[in-house]
Amino acid sequence: MARRGERADVSRLRNLSLFLVLAAVWGSAFVAIKAGLAYVPPVLFAALRYDVAGVVMLAYAAYAVDDPIPRGRDAWLEVLSGAVFIIAAYHSFLFVGETDPAVTSAVAAVIVSLSPLLTTVFARAFLPAERLTAIGALGLAIGLVGAVVLANPDPANLTGGGTGAKLLVLLAAASFALGSVLSRASEADISIETMEAWSMLLGAGLTHVVSLALGESIAGAVWTTESLLALGYLSVVASGIGFLIYFDLLDRLGPIEINLVSYVAPVFAAVVGWLVLDEGITATTVAGFLIICVGFALVKRAAIREELRAAGLVR
Repeated sequence: MARRGERADVSRLRNLSLFLVLAAVWGSAFVAIKAGLAYVPPVLFAALRYDVAGVVMLAYAAYAVDDPIPRGRDAWLEVLSGAVFIIAAYHSFLFVGETDPAVTSAVAAVIVSLSPLLTTVFARAFLPAERLTAIGALGLAIGLVGAVVLANPDPANLTGGGTGAKLLVLLAAASFALGSVLSRASEADISIETMEAWSMLLGAGLTHVVSLALGESIAGAVWTTESLLALGYLSVVASGIGFLIYFDLLDRLGPIEINLVSYVAPVFAAVVGWLVLDEGITATTVAGFLIICVGFALVKRAAIREELRAAGLVR
């Protein structure tokens, strides 16, 4: 019995350690985006990130699954939805939004943490089995209030003070949420590793098209040690290694607990942004983050209670 308990303790410590590593990696990714945007046009930067990340993920899929090629119409439709919404739209909006000095790494991470709440909205439309109770609706409303507090709009100048850029990051979060729901609604028989790899590659191609349409050019990029480190970190560490940790924890913890990464990552984004880019942390950023957390807790209260019960923390 003692050995079994020791193994359980080691497993919990391993899961907690990997969870914190993932939160740190994904939180600091917002800082790497901000750093790289000083040298590379935003949408082109996003496309280049997934050129590399897609190859890394495809190599992992070839190693981890029996068939790394999507088979059938439903599988390719799921890949397409991921490519359009989770890769191309999400990263295009996010990277452009982060070009605004008012959108610090912490602010971007907090706005993106709205994704689990926005997923509930889209689930109501595309997944009829997903129900939103009155308390859940209240939680959703509270989360959106947190987003407004975070945006801190000036009624006399709604496009000033970074409000427009923050709305772009909110659109990024909505795109990610919609893509996640469409993937869940799919009945395709495809491994998540294969879906992610091909979504990254196809999404990178779509993002290059958007970049060209915006008039961006590789000639506009300045390749320095800092810009190459930012691209390498986002491609290999945040996307490649980050998703490998994510898949491992998804199997061990389940989707509810792993979703909490979205609420821990902003802490790392704020700290790393302060250390590396000398970004300040404002009271509205902290207030907006705490309000969003309250909204998430209300929306996901039943699932959180079940997870706590399974962990033996509540009866």
